[in-house]
Amino acid sequence: MGRLDGRLAVVTGASRGIGRAIAALFARAGASVAGCALGTHMGSFLDELTPDEQRRCLHAACDVRSPGDILRFRNEVQAALGPPVIVVNNAGTVARQSALTMTLETWNDVLASNLTSTFLVTQAFLPAMQSRGGGRIVNLSSIAGRTGTAMLSAYCAAKHGVVGLTRSLAEELRGDGITVNAICPGSVETEMLQQGMPGGKPNMTADEVARVALFLAADAPPALTGACIDVFG
Repeated sequence: MGRLDGRLAVVTGASRGIGRAIAALFARAGASVAGCALGTHMGSFLDELTPDEQRRCLHAACDVRSPGDILRFRNEVQAALGPPVIVVNNAGTVARQSALTMTLETWNDVLASNLTSTFLVTQAFLPAMQSRGGGRIVNLSSIAGRTGTAMLSAYCAAKHGVVGLTRSLAEELRGDGITVNAICPGSVETEMLQQGMPGGKPNMTADEVARVALFLAADAPPALTGACIDVFG
């Protein structure tokens, strides 16, 4: 398994589910990890780590829908740990509702949490990555970014958007030595699965998805960029 010794990774949505698994795995692989979540009361990836691993990491509250919150988080990370070379855009939410009855507020919130946040977080940390001469960006899309699902129109639209943003950024940043890839998991054993698909049966764990993220952050060749890796049968 790849190592990330001496590298700093930013992981959004690090309090639970896939984001928590990624942040913890990266830290165990030697990285310093700056995680954030909407509220730290929900838990932290730090709880999964040894005291030595915890000392090189931090977990902060950040609403990734808010440009101001993201800039504050960026400044906190860079002051405490330095500029990142890895950014994992994982934070998101889901709303199960028909397109007919969905309010514009709900629509906007789902797109802001999943898609606009990916743009804003990337934009905030990108100058530091460019100044270091390279880096890795990993975006979490979904099987919903590949297919359509009834009652999940906003979520599907947002995750399709993450795929498009990933491919565009990969071309834009190719000359900077920054790779941009997405992961499209199927049904993962998380709270979000039960929110979006009540009664849905998971076919993988968050830890399995985290191993794909570690490959993209540590071992993937520089030529692998703009890829959207499907992790479902």
